[in-house]
Amino acid sequence: MGSAPGGGSGSAPAFRAAGLNKVYRTGETEVHALRDVDLEIAQGEVLVLLGPSGSGKSTLLNILGGLDRPSSGSLSYIDHDLVAADEGALTKFRRTHVGFIFQFYNLIPSLTAEENVRLVTDIAETPMAPDEALEMVGLADRRDHYPAQLSGGEQQRVAVARAIAKRPSVLLCDEPTGALDSKTGVRVLETLARANRELATTVVIITHNAGIAAMAHRVFHFLDGRISRIETNPEPVDPAGITW
Repeated sequence: MGSAPGGGSGSAPAFRAAGLNKVYRTGETEVHALRDVDLEIAQGEVLVLLGPSGSGKSTLLNILGGLDRPSSGSLSYIDHDLVAADEGALTKFRRTHVGFIFQFYNLIPSLTAEENVRLVTDIAETPMAPDEALEMVGLADRRDHYPAQLSGGEQQRVAVARAIAKRPSVLLCDEPTGALDSKTGVRVLETLARANRELATTVVIITHNAGIAAMAHRVFHFLDGRISRIETNPEPVDPAGITW
């Protein structure tokens, strides 16, 4: 498909990709997870990726975040060539620029909420204080609680706090509300929108919930490893107004 122009803020692209392919090989079997994907993602954009399981969304997210490499094609983040980068450079890119949020919270059970967030702030270059990150997700009063003492939604918000505490320029979210009820899910989405608004963070969200697309500047629809359709929202909806 042709290049997808940057949307949202109208600023320069954060990511540019051309002819991006990813092929997984098991013995003689080949699975084409991405097929000739061209895209641009603007700095400060909220982008939602929709599509059935196996359509390439998570593969793209992992490649954007430097967790995986494409089989062919080009990919850059501002002035970083993510294809030519060695493992050390990719590790630095992830540590400096990227926050990850997944469907399952990946908190360490033996650490409090504050200690889980501090794991990131101790290695970040310009972090916010753990208390500040927890306040941003509405959990300042739960800082001394362990994951087992928190609800699923609270655990996910701790995971969001951990991701935003290093002030990442990019937040990559794989089904961040997939295990949550609608009220709790909206609370998490409000936090992501706040990070986008207050920290100018580029936010990419994978979801199976088409209603979440209303909060995005643009929506990429995936099918068979390709971006089959792009929608633009002239006026993204506040998460509180999303119909679940």
